[in-house]
Amino acid sequence: MDDRRDNVTRLRDAYRRWDASKGTDVTMWTELFADDARLRSLAAGRPGLEFTLDCHSTQDVARYFRGLEQDWTMIEYKSEPFAVDGDRVVMRGRTSWRHRTTGREFDTPKTDLITFRNGKIVEFCEYYDTAMVLAAASA
Repeated sequence: MDDRRDNVTRLRDAYRRWDASKGTDVTMWTELFADDARLRSLAAGRPGLEFTLDCHSTQDVARYFRGLEQDWTMIEYKSEPFAVDGDRVVMRGRTSWRHRTTGREFDTPKTDLITFRNGKIVEFCEYYDTAMVLAAASA
């Protein structure tokens, strides 16, 4: 299998495991990120979504996932299709979550742009409906 197919295979498995655990197991992600990985979220640390601050290391990525799990309960995460261009992969999917404090839910389309180097994620950018997410997080 070539590197591009390996990357998509790794991602398919990670998204499948992520959905199966309903966001409570993040090992599939922490294993995939390189030590110097960058994770960027469209919310970019806005009030109520502080955990979405840019990440620049595996420690930051772990912080991101701790904050996500602390504030949100996953309802569903579906990923399809995947597009590949060299070491870059695009995932288009849909996700829904419930805020643990407000009880409000959101369901949004989601796109992730992922760059690999030597089989590890070095850049991960996520795009989703931030207005919908912020509304669900607001009391």
